[in-house]
Amino acid sequence: MNFTPLTNAELTVMDLLWDHGELTARQIREALYPDAVRAQHGTVQRFLQSLEEKGYVLRDKSLPVHLFSASMTREEYAARQIESLAERLTGGSIAPLLTHLISNKRINKSEISRLRALLDSPNSETRSDATSRDGKRRGGKRRG
Repeated sequence: MNFTPLTNAELTVMDLLWDHGELTARQIREALYPDAVRAQHGTVQRFLQSLEEKGYVLRDKSLPVHLFSASMTREEYAARQIESLAERLTGGSIAPLLTHLISNKRINKSEISRLRALLDSPNSETRSDATSRDGKRRGGKRRG
């Protein structure tokens, strides 16, 4: 999986973009450094350049002042983070994560119902049924 996680500072910028849609570099700077005595324009520009190079931010150059927006949703980023973590820790299985979250009551009943509906959906295919991204077949019985 080719996934570059965000630094904490980059994630802060992404949170602004996810919450507000399109923003100028100035709007981002003012949100991040509202009481800054020194100008932080260069810092914000470096964050935006890094995020753009990593593919997380889109830059609209059609106006004199560039607008920046997220290239993926918060949920898409979270899904990639979880998949990356699962690959590193459990060979790609998210079952240990879900088991931990459910047994420690970190997932509420409505979220469990939503997961159950997804699993029971005729269009859903569990990870153990499919070939993983790296081409290796994962074991498991097919739901029927």
